[in-house]
Amino acid sequence: MKKIILPLCIALLAINHLRAQIDSSGINLTFSGYAEPYFGFDVNQPADGNRPGFVYAHNRHNEFALNIAFLRASVQAQRMRGNLALMAGTYANANLAAEPGTLQNVYEANAGVRLSKTANLWLDAGIFASHIGFESAVGKDCWTLTRSILADNSPYYESGAKLTYTTPDGKWLFSALALNGWQRIRRVPGNSLLSGGWQVTFIPSARVTLNSSSFIGTDQPDDTRRLRLFHNFYGIFQLTDQFGLIAGLDAGLEENAVAGEDRNFWYSPVLIGRFAASDRLTIAARVEYYSDEHGVIIGTGTENGFQTLGVSANLDIKIHNNAVWRIEGKIFDSKDEIFVDTDGRATKSNAVLTTALAIWF
Repeated sequence: MKKIILPLCIALLAINHLRAQIDSSGINLTFSGYAEPYFGFDVNQPADGNRPGFVYAHNRHNEFALNIAFLRASVQAQRMRGNLALMAGTYANANLAAEPGTLQNVYEANAGVRLSKTANLWLDAGIFASHIGFESAVGKDCWTLTRSILADNSPYYESGAKLTYTTPDGKWLFSALALNGWQRIRRVPGNSLLSGGWQVTFIPSARVTLNSSSFIGTDQPDDTRRLRLFHNFYGIFQLTDQFGLIAGLDAGLEENAVAGEDRNFWYSPVLIGRFAASDRLTIAARVEYYSDEHGVIIGTGTENGFQTLGVSANLDIKIHNNAVWRIEGKIFDSKDEIFVDTDGRATKSNAVLTTALAIWF
């Protein structure tokens, strides 16, 4: 026991000394953490324990698993800022599988400088959360336990550089980005072209947020390059103190390598409603549709491609100021038989029941 306690005490003293020195220099250093263990049961009972291939978060069946856990250190000063967070979990295994081994556990690693003494203008570079969408890998920040199809199939993270300006009243945010690709830390081998994007957020009041985000670039090597244009729009509306609504739409175009075909198009609308029954009990429901007939993002090899309707219902119970227990039921219904049932037969439907505990500090 002494072998454990002594090094721990020394480490705590060192951290406190470091924080005191940093605080005295005008730099604010903070530490935070998040963990989200979960259990999911897919009624189709996949033999390998993996949920359908288009699911990247909470994607394990019939086992207690960790979706994501991370520890973050952040520094903030008047003219500089930075974040470093290391993670583990099935989210990292699924979403960063294409990255080199040393990068697969990096949640974020970035640094920024303020370019103006008077204006809120920042230049940040490194690995950071995506500028696309209203959902993130952090479940507690999302209205539903599991992610929407559009969130799972658009970037959760990005690497590159971004220039961000926020107006003095905080109502407008403008951002321009140079990126290594579509959810990429390391650029695709053989691709010499950087990607880009932009974001505009308007918050006219505390109850309304409107956002427009775009991506332009490619996710292939130069010899098979196909230009991708993608746009995400959403609005968050707190209609009453108890009831809120999110409406979102993803739409994308990508060049088609097949002669005679100019573009492949995909889109996904989503609507989420949330009702706070009390300070500790929240109910949410979601309806979504994802159409990718040509398999740009989600390939199926079937006649009609991926054309799937999703419906889910969610219950959140606040058990502590820093802990929420969540339960969600979700059903998918597809135009083609893209799922496999318990007997190994192709089917058009899939259902899953998931529960999770989100804890943070």
